[in-house]
Amino acid sequence: MNSTDVTCSPWWGVYQLAANYWSAPMQKTNFANSSLREIGHIKPVRRILLQLMAMLVLVPCALAQIPAKDPAARLKEVLPPDVATRVLARIADARSRQLPADALENRALKFAAKGVDPKNIERSINEQAQRMESARAALEKGRGSKAAGDEIDAGAEAMRKGVDGAAVSLLAQSAPRTRSLAVPLFVIGSLTDRGLPADQALQSVLARLKARATDADLEAMSSEGSAAGGAGQGRPAGQTGREFGQSHKPANTGRPATAGPPAGVPGNAGKKTNQGKGQGPPVKK
Repeated sequence: MNSTDVTCSPWWGVYQLAANYWSAPMQKTNFANSSLREIGHIKPVRRILLQLMAMLVLVPCALAQIPAKDPAARLKEVLPPDVATRVLARIADARSRQLPADALENRALKFAAKGVDPKNIERSINEQAQRMESARAALEKGRGSKAAGDEIDAGAEAMRKGVDGAAVSLLAQSAPRTRSLAVPLFVIGSLTDRGLPADQALQSVLARLKARATDADLEAMSSEGSAAGGAGQGRPAGQTGREFGQSHKPANTGRPATAGPPAGVPGNAGKKTNQGKGQGPPVKK
């Protein structure tokens, strides 16, 4: 580690001041006022303190200098060689087209960590890259300016969930020009994924944007959309699928309450028949 590496720590200046102070020659008056035993312990203690301070300064700085592993190298480790080559080539092509290639790398690594089949990972990356192209075209058509990477990524995710390019363009055209569309697109896709029609999700988000809603306000709509999604699937708003299924379960499940014993088991649990007993005295003849 060279001398410039340690400057990343804010404590480096403190360490230098302390080192200069403790390494300065002691004044004669100190020797006059101190015993020989006290003087004998000053240098070792001073050296230990300086070593401890150096460790506190240099160790965090050294850890900060360790570079993170390259996502491309990680993909080569988790994917078969042929699949990794094609996936990395597709990601490199997306980067050359100024698409958010980092999102594609993270997507491939996430699916690999979940144990998704490598061929499906390759297909997903190809399809997502195509959606990014479509999302960027729709955004720039509606707004008339260059789309940001996070907006393209969010637009591609919205398209994956069923939002078409016309809706993306309409959002870009109608939203305030200074407003990032990343969160609005994410919310539209989330609402659509929960069962709300894409046009209704778009109009709901546009209404909130017109009311100057913050990103946090828009994100809260995702939880509200779960109720709308339930209603769109034939269950009351605000009721989950499990609650809906339990509330619509027949009152008598399994065998009816009036049904007899299972087949093969006598109705009297194996006892002999009554042969007329218990039904009143026999009729006299």
